[in-house]
Amino acid sequence: PNDIFTMIDEAERLTAGNQRFHLTVAFNYGSRDEIVRAVRGIAAEVQTGALDPATIDEGAIGGHLDTAGIPDPDLIIRTSGESRLSNFLLWQAAYSELVFLPVLWPEFDAIAFGSAIDEYARRNRRYGGVAARNSA
Repeated sequence: PNDIFTMIDEAERLTAGNQRFHLTVAFNYGSRDEIVRAVRGIAAEVQTGALDPATIDEGAIGGHLDTAGIPDPDLIIRTSGESRLSNFLLWQAAYSELVFLPVLWPEFDAIAFGSAIDEYARRNRRYGGVAARNSA
């Protein structure tokens, strides 16, 4: 719809000079479908001999996803009060911090965004590692 295109154009205009952050918005997207298509692409390459199955690793899978070339998200903000990913970036979210907010998307504003950023800033990111224990 035209209102969505208008919002996308505005977001692109407002962020055209940004260098440090990536904003990913997905419309009509399903992560399971994305993963299935990636696996099919890999299988086709194996079938033609273009890819050795022994070389399939996280990078090979990531390279076949819709988000290939885009960094995995550090933060995923889920609005609406739901506490689930709802088929959104399932592969890419492996080490993302998740913030769940009770606000609905149309009311998501700078205050809600600031709240999510503040919560994210308080976290200790370990990327799957274990936190060191204090030996007191």
